[in-house]
Amino acid sequence: MKIVISLIPVLLFLGLLLFFDSFRLINRWVLIICLLWGVVAASLSLVGNTLLASSFSLSFDILSRYVAPFTEEILKMLILIFLISRHRIGFAIDAAIYGFAVGSGFAFTENLIYLLQLGSEQSNLWIWISRGVGTAVMHGGASAIAGVILVNRLTDSRNLFQPLLLAVVIAYLIHALYNAFLISPLFSALVVIIIVPVMLVIVFRMGERNLKRWLDVNMDAEVGLLLMINHGKFSKTRAGAYLLSIKDHFPKEVVVDMYCFMTLYLELSVKAKSLLLLKENDLPLPMDPHIMDKLHELDQLRKQIGKSGILALRPVLRMNRSDLWALSILKPD
Repeated sequence: MKIVISLIPVLLFLGLLLFFDSFRLINRWVLIICLLWGVVAASLSLVGNTLLASSFSLSFDILSRYVAPFTEEILKMLILIFLISRHRIGFAIDAAIYGFAVGSGFAFTENLIYLLQLGSEQSNLWIWISRGVGTAVMHGGASAIAGVILVNRLTDSRNLFQPLLLAVVIAYLIHALYNAFLISPLFSALVVIIIVPVMLVIVFRMGERNLKRWLDVNMDAEVGLLLMINHGKFSKTRAGAYLLSIKDHFPKEVVVDMYCFMTLYLELSVKAKSLLLLKENDLPLPMDPHIMDKLHELDQLRKQIGKSGILALRPVLRMNRSDLWALSILKPD
């Protein structure tokens, strides 16, 4: 009974979040990696916090209230930063789910360790309820909120420090306030299981609205530009006039590669957005046997035109983190 109460609720909550993912944004392998990283982060935290306590003679209260929330939230956040940098997270919805998965793996491991160490000594069922529901949802919720802050702040920004600082501070405060025992553990658990789900529901609603707006605006623009290119009318557009104005600043072969990159990027970007719309409506997804070749070709063209070429194309192509993330969903699971 203790095992079920202390380990299962958070995984059920994660399953509920996946159920609300109407756009099917989640990659199952990335989700598994996040869960496993939570296990690793919990293990590293146990070792690190133990070393800190012995090295600096920290009391349990000081460690749990002030030190552990910082080390644990930083460790949990590392995988989210990596995934965002690799364009595997694009919106608040998937950031929240992946973040909650990290917290779920962390809480699962932490509760398992706690169960193995104190299971025979601690017979109060309410303690296991507070750990299984309150502590677990707190870990998942703190990481989910940190993920949402990171992806929202980094979408159009290259400055990592400010979004990272804000995410760490918010996650730390959630964790530290919970560990401070300002109210009874059971009441703290009750507060957490009310507030965290409400916050995540708000994130999901806002995230879906932003995602739909992004799809509508970007897809219309990209389809229009691609049609102009395919019909030989690109030079008459403002984007075409812009590229003509900068062609003398690059070697001829680079200009050709830039044009090829732009055409292929638009084709793949429209295809990715079409897949999202099909997923939302539970329609069958068309299979493109050459998709990996096209993605590889796009990478090769990106390398050939270099950073200056990519910067020159930014006024023409939307290539923020959300757009680059969209390309990742074209890869087979």
